[in-house]
Amino acid sequence: MFKRLYLQAQVPQAPACAPAASHADGISVAAGSNLIPSSSSTRHFAPQVPAPQVYLIGAGPGDPGLLTIKALRLLQSAGIVLHDSLVSPEILNLIPATAQRIDVGKRAGFRLLTQQDINSLLLDASRKHKIVVRLKGGDPLLFGRAAEEIEALRAANISFEIVPGISAAFASAAAAKLSLTDRRLASHVLFTTFSRAPESQFLPGIGVTSETTVVVYMPGPDYAEVSHWLQNAAVSPDTPVLVLSKASRPGQSQHTTTVAALADLAPLPAPALLIIGRVVSSAFDAAAARNLFQDAIQGATGHARLS
Repeated sequence: MFKRLYLQAQVPQAPACAPAASHADGISVAAGSNLIPSSSSTRHFAPQVPAPQVYLIGAGPGDPGLLTIKALRLLQSAGIVLHDSLVSPEILNLIPATAQRIDVGKRAGFRLLTQQDINSLLLDASRKHKIVVRLKGGDPLLFGRAAEEIEALRAANISFEIVPGISAAFASAAAAKLSLTDRRLASHVLFTTFSRAPESQFLPGIGVTSETTVVVYMPGPDYAEVSHWLQNAAVSPDTPVLVLSKASRPGQSQHTTTVAALADLAPLPAPALLIIGRVVSSAFDAAAARNLFQDAIQGATGHARLS
């Protein structure tokens, strides 16, 4: 059992006829008063912690209703906002007209500013504004390039805080009404991005199995490349795939296919995301889902390939 201990200061009461006491610090205490003069009291002060100047904020998937209350409060108090290009217009409209807005994102693969440029802007803004907001789509700590900005702020000894947001993976799953970790079909989730760089591989040896749900952020406009990339990573060609575009926004769209057929699918508008795995069938094909559940129970599904 836990007990709380309360301590109450016992202050002697002066006689009713006692005269007022005069103190060297200029404070007079009336007779019978419980006020303890500052000269005789012990004061304990909490260490002074500077208020954050820079806030790395997750804007979520785009629906203003999914923005956190804290993020909204900070946005409306900001002196300057440095935002990604894919932050929705509905979120940007919440920024007051008095705040300076700078687009530091990229469009169609073309980056307006380098990461070093963005770091320099953050440091410079922190010297000019009381509240600086770095606004990122989704959650700032998941494929949001937050690490470089955190490092720059720490090196400059600038106080900062991170305000999380709803990541696109969870917004897309919610929009499609599917569970990424349906315990009958999936035991783990892999978040990754698609890169066309020759040295970029699908993390070989991580153990992708039939119980893995793979979420691919930023698949780009060429789904054929993504299809080959997945199959080279031992993902079965008939694995179900959900492509979801603009989750939670006006114009949201989605398409279900397979890893093999993904190669022939026209790209959906950005921002788009892929969910790959058996959980996709559970949401869109009841008959297939029943077969998958039965296979899982009987242990008939293989673990060497994602299928």
